[in-house]
Amino acid sequence: MTERILDGEIIQTRLDDWRAYDGVRTRRVFAFLVDYLIIGLLCIPFAILIAVLGVVTLGLGWALYGVLGPMVALIYIWGTLGSGKQATVGMRMMGLRLDRLDGRPVDGLLAVVHTVLFWAGNVLLTPLILLAPLFLDRKRTLHDLLLGTVVTRDDF
Repeated sequence: MTERILDGEIIQTRLDDWRAYDGVRTRRVFAFLVDYLIIGLLCIPFAILIAVLGVVTLGLGWALYGVLGPMVALIYIWGTLGSGKQATVGMRMMGLRLDRLDGRPVDGLLAVVHTVLFWAGNVLLTPLILLAPLFLDRKRTLHDLLLGTVVTRDDF
């Protein structure tokens, strides 16, 4: 493992450096807003497709409107957060990425589970879940803690 010394402190990986977490909470909020704006815009063409499918299936296809938002969001998360860049479009705009503490890359399944746990935690613990990054190490949320992940600055 490559070690370096910074101000008398031994830094083993970029995840051990405090500068990788500077401003992460604020950036996560703005990345969330950008990502869900994108997801909302992506819902439009899928809604049109469901409308056509509903006409073709004599109304049966319109039942897909009930799962339109979550399905588009999960596909978006799978394709962006689960990619090699380990970040959604909003996260890339804010200079963030999702890292695993064991050093392995984030795959699509972990990205989807990460998002599902975020929403499930919000349903069960709102607004208390939003207080966790104020007290946990590395500004992690509860779903980060459960999955062994951490959001860091990509520009560091």
